[in-house]
Parts: sequence; C-alpha cells; structure tokens
Amino acid sequence: MGLLMIIGAVAGAGGAIALAPVVLGAVGFTAAGIAVNSVAAGMMAAAATANGGAVAAGSTVAVLQSIGAAGLGAAATAAVGSVGAVVGTATAAAVLI
Repeated sequence: MGLLMIIGAVAGAGGAIALAPVVLGAVGFTAAGIAVNSVAAGMMAAAATANGGAVAAGSTVAVLQSIGAAGLGAAATAAVGSVGAVVGTATAAAVLI
C-alpha cells in the first residue's frame, strides 16, 4: 500500500467521523429533535405512515435521530470511520490509475 493510499484512508476516516454529525444536523437530525420542514421530517413522516402512525424503534429514522441527539457512540464511530477509510482508499487508488 503506497503512501497516497494510506493518506487517503486516514483522511477518509477522519473526514467521515468529523462530518457525520454535521451532515445529520444539516438534513434535520438535531440535538433538539427533528427539524421542521427538513429532509429528516419527511423521512419521519414516511416511516410513521408506513408503520401505522409511529416510528419503529431501531428503524433508520430512529437510529439517525439518536445519533443526531446524542452523537456517535463508539461502535458508530468505528463504522463511520471504516466506511470513510474505504472511500478514501478507493479515491486514492482512482487517482493513481
């Protein structure tokens, strides 16, 4: 693995971990709850409609809101960092081609 690919992996992991809360807040999953008229509000409405009026525990919307409210836990940080590292490495490899 070349130096550029290592740099890509580290940058991808760090960037993903740093930007995940920013992106979640931007789409409406905030510490204060789901923002009115946001993408998150639309997702919540669709999930509630599909589930008979309530958002199911453990659903995508519920998990994203939990992360938006409390931040990334250790397992979520590891998962987001891993995905970011893969994307960073793939991007670096594409640059080398």
